[in-house]
Amino acid sequence: MSSIDQSAQLFKRAQNVLPGGVSRNTIFNLPHPTYVSHGEGCYVTDINGVKRIDFANNMASLIHGHAEPNITQAIIKQVEKGTAFTLATELEIKFAELLCNRVPSFEQIRFVNSGTEAVMAMIKTARAFTQKTKIAKVEGAYHGNYDYAEVSQTASPASWGNAQQPNSVAVGRGTPQSALDDVIVIPYNDIDRALSILEQHKTALAGILIDPISHRVGLTPASPEFIHALYQWSRDNHSLLLFDEVITFRTRFSGAQAYYQIKPDLTAIGKMIGGGFPVGAFAGRRDIMQVLNPSQSPIILPHSGTFSANPVTMVAGFTAMQLFDNAAVDRLNQLGLLARERLTQAIENLGIKACVTGAGSMLRLHFKAQAPSDYRQSYNDAIQNQATKSLLNYLFNNGIMMINTCTAMLSTPMTEKDIHYLVETITSGLAQIQHQYPELNH
Repeated sequence: MSSIDQSAQLFKRAQNVLPGGVSRNTIFNLPHPTYVSHGEGCYVTDINGVKRIDFANNMASLIHGHAEPNITQAIIKQVEKGTAFTLATELEIKFAELLCNRVPSFEQIRFVNSGTEAVMAMIKTARAFTQKTKIAKVEGAYHGNYDYAEVSQTASPASWGNAQQPNSVAVGRGTPQSALDDVIVIPYNDIDRALSILEQHKTALAGILIDPISHRVGLTPASPEFIHALYQWSRDNHSLLLFDEVITFRTRFSGAQAYYQIKPDLTAIGKMIGGGFPVGAFAGRRDIMQVLNPSQSPIILPHSGTFSANPVTMVAGFTAMQLFDNAAVDRLNQLGLLARERLTQAIENLGIKACVTGAGSMLRLHFKAQAPSDYRQSYNDAIQNQATKSLLNYLFNNGIMMINTCTAMLSTPMTEKDIHYLVETITSGLAQIQHQYPELNH
């Protein structure tokens, strides 16, 4: 049986027992998904024996790539002792101490099992503390699968409404209207419009949820002025500023919030802090986090999770974050800057309508002449979508894995050699796109 037949056969089996043949839509591809054999460092080898540089890193969750030896050994040692208990462990305390010492705004922290869960619990905590119900969020921003966080993440020109007052748009069929009514959508990087909308709901807003470098909005950093305006508004109106740093925590030693020189009231983190295992956490002001305190009577916000703070995740995450010290952060960010600069130069040399956004160890390529500053500017038309898919296929067939928005998330095993290959391959792919889609030429 050929290797291609093996992949097809696996997908055929999967379709019998999994909806659409997959457990998560991000890996879905036709005629069938690619099945992995193994990963090592920044490389992944598929079931057909094809080796690729992994710039997707399981949707930004593998800051040290695959099978990092120190993390692997720590995991094995813990698994031999047990994987989960109906008892507390010292490991969760050690990891909490490490993270709270790392980030000035983290006074107390609670561990959960995913970024979605972290955002969900953070919103519920904000509501319990403020005794208000509504949440404001940026149009187009992705914050996981919670009804009150996913609103308008897939809004389109047909549904998003007036820019002065964006609609709250459901992602999936069956979303309760009450959830849409309790989520207030604001534009990104537009202070006047955002504050005008917030003012209309100031007595009911528990918090403003913001990803400071939102992937879905375009991977363009929020301006310091925008963040500071939201922060000050929340101070003036007894609301909370909620940072989603599930992805952006990698960009600075203390997270992206360090760039803005403010302290969010609560922050959700996840992905890379798990060392390759499912994880989430939310942290912030001690007085706010006390709504979770089970020793209070009555308990204000009951909260638990069977696998929250399980020792395998805690030891993997602790080891990963120890390794991701200031020097590692700076080195990886320099590689990210190098990639963005070289790609920008290559785009200019080719004369194609494209640009690169990002920060730290992240980058995203757009088929747009200028970098988008909000969701509506980053939204792709039909040609841009087709060009993006064509480029991703070209990269995959030439040894590079990227996130399906044409986004790269770097990992510490990478070197300048890997960056050079990325730039070289994207450049040759863009040259083909120019011939395929002449409307993208300047």
